[in-house]
Amino acid sequence: MKPFLATLQGTVQKTPPFWFMRQAGRYLPEYRELRAKAGGFLNMVFNPDMAVEVTLQPLRRFNMDAAILFSDILVIPHALNQNVSFTAGEGPKLNPLRCEADLSLLSKDRFDEILEPVYETVRGIRKNMIREKFSDTALIGFAGAPWTVACYMVEGGGSRDFINIKNWIYTDPEGFSKLIDIVVEATICYLKKQIEAGAEAIQIFDSWSGVLDEKQFRRWVIDPTHRITQNLKKTYPDIPIIGFPRGAGPLYRDYVQKTGITAISIDSQIPTEWAVENLQTQQSVQMSIQGNLDPACLLAGGDMLRETAENIMATFSGKPFIFNLGHGIIKETPPEHVEQLVSVIRRGVS
Repeated sequence: MKPFLATLQGTVQKTPPFWFMRQAGRYLPEYRELRAKAGGFLNMVFNPDMAVEVTLQPLRRFNMDAAILFSDILVIPHALNQNVSFTAGEGPKLNPLRCEADLSLLSKDRFDEILEPVYETVRGIRKNMIREKFSDTALIGFAGAPWTVACYMVEGGGSRDFINIKNWIYTDPEGFSKLIDIVVEATICYLKKQIEAGAEAIQIFDSWSGVLDEKQFRRWVIDPTHRITQNLKKTYPDIPIIGFPRGAGPLYRDYVQKTGITAISIDSQIPTEWAVENLQTQQSVQMSIQGNLDPACLLAGGDMLRETAENIMATFSGKPFIFNLGHGIIKETPPEHVEQLVSVIRRGVS
């Protein structure tokens, strides 16, 4: 079995398998060159040949144990007929939804048709991984969690205070729940199609889960994620599902216990010893943990990178563990620093 998939099942590896969030991206010169030719981010996402190429670029350099589909969490609102655009240096822009009445603007009529290029990309990645002899490398499919996707749909892009979506959940929670229901249903469909096309594991990114209080976290993060995992497992009982509720703090524990995920990805603010004690050894079966190097440490490189990576691996030594970052690679990161980290991981802990 591929080391990454075996670890998700609870097998302890001599050296941890690894991959990095945003490993296919702007820190690689070959990515920047291809994006310049594409003429836009979504052009790359919906061009299977380009998306396959971008997915494979980091594997050729660093031979990770897992590849992750090159796409974006906002393809779901795009496929639901919400206008989504990406402007260089500004991030995503969407026409915001601010109340229940705005939900009439969404449509599922062309959902599968719009997303078919993504599924073609998944099939193409699997085919090319075989051709390029990445036989031990697993393929991860992914989606944004309903809460995080809804944040973009309501705020119209990124936000510092999330005041519009918070106003909605506090003043009209039942109306907002209808938006969450739409996104949950769409996410289940999207992930099932990725699995059918060849994804071997799934990661659910909840990048903005940390902006909610405990009660709202349970309703808008835990409950929708549980609905997704339960539905996927009815059809694909053996598919591993990694949850990543970034910024959840101590609520990571409830997330692990109540969502039905297979493995948990932790952000850089979670102490590794706390994660072992509260997320891993508290379970009836030791859960695989993924994480959690600070991307800024990777950006810096040098002795601090080596020492920090070694300390993380030492904490999880003898336990099912996947080395990753606590968030995505920073675009200014020199590829040489990634090479350094890969070398440290492969040496393991003496």
